[in-house]
Amino acid sequence: MPKKRISEIDRILKKVRQLRKSLNKPVKKIKIPEDVIEVKSLPPEEVHKRVHQVLEDFFAKILNGEEPYFSIPDRSPDNVIYDPKSDMVYLRKKYRKRSFLSAKSVREATITARILSIIHELLEADIHATKREVFYNDVVLFQDQRESDDALEDVAAMLGVERNSLHVVAAAKGAVIGKLRFKERVGSDVHEIDCTRLGTGGWAISPLVDRIFDIDSDAEFILVVEKDAAFLRLAEDKFYEKFPCIIITGKGQPDIGTRMFLKLLVKELKLPVFALVDSDPFGVHIMLVYAVGSKRMSYETPFLTIPDIKWLGVRPSDLDRYKIPKTVRIPMSKKDIERGKQLLKEEFIQRRPKYKAEIELMLKMREKAEIQALASKGFRYLTQEYLPEKLETGDWI
Repeated sequence: MPKKRISEIDRILKKVRQLRKSLNKPVKKIKIPEDVIEVKSLPPEEVHKRVHQVLEDFFAKILNGEEPYFSIPDRSPDNVIYDPKSDMVYLRKKYRKRSFLSAKSVREATITARILSIIHELLEADIHATKREVFYNDVVLFQDQRESDDALEDVAAMLGVERNSLHVVAAAKGAVIGKLRFKERVGSDVHEIDCTRLGTGGWAISPLVDRIFDIDSDAEFILVVEKDAAFLRLAEDKFYEKFPCIIITGKGQPDIGTRMFLKLLVKELKLPVFALVDSDPFGVHIMLVYAVGSKRMSYETPFLTIPDIKWLGVRPSDLDRYKIPKTVRIPMSKKDIERGKQLLKEEFIQRRPKYKAEIELMLKMREKAEIQALASKGFRYLTQEYLPEKLETGDWI
């Protein structure tokens, strides 16, 4: 590579490297609030013991002539709290009784018992199953996959473990490409993955994150992209070759596997993370799921969130700054406006004045835009103009 080109890359990435240095300083251990449920990532034998303990306690109630029930953490949105010190959402220690003697909860109790049985079977055999496979294990009882999915989350919270520890995974939909190499254990085989030697589709992120090891990278940062279309442009233009980075997409709302994989990379590589999402309330929401967690999965927050993620773009203020044509901007719908107003009420937005200002600007303009709107200025405007300028000027929040 010519010296002139090297100096240009060094100039563009100067602020990124400064950010990276600041992130590599010793970080104080996060103190989880006392009144919230803390879950752990445990080996199969420990989870196995916890399943047995729950069942033993349940049958002890029957033998003692007591009411047989499961004590299930309340995962309703009203029981989710935001902790400003750790900048994460958590599930409070509030429980609901799921009894076999109550007409209202007997079916839920039966589903919970069945899920415990399935988990026990998976742990005994030391195999994994997808959530879809769990549903098909007892279609008549579950009726709808949402019921078996909810019961799985309930049981994970009840046992105090993250869901992957149950040996049940969601079919991952995310992808990764760029300056990343690692090994993946598949049965008795070990596969070496080099994410620079893949097609434009990248490597399909595995839900079995615990089987990934020997992670190595010479990347300067990680770029999380909301949509597959933007991921394709970045991959085809080999953006990661010009600006050493790892590019990840959750293809919309990120699945657990993608979030766990990103968390693993940040833990191992200590790299700054930038988010590239649509300039609309739902793009902001997706970024915040990566940053502070989701209410649905609040009990697993420490295993999934990246509080230091930076909002690189596309921000509402970018639309005029980069002269994005009015013809490619989309009027916000009533649903968009309502979602934007809801975001402004969230405590984690209130604590982020710059985020708040961007959302307020969006609502004032009543306009939104997809990442692909940048293509109106040229198909490679995203990779050759927009992102390099953002990185060089440190234009992130």
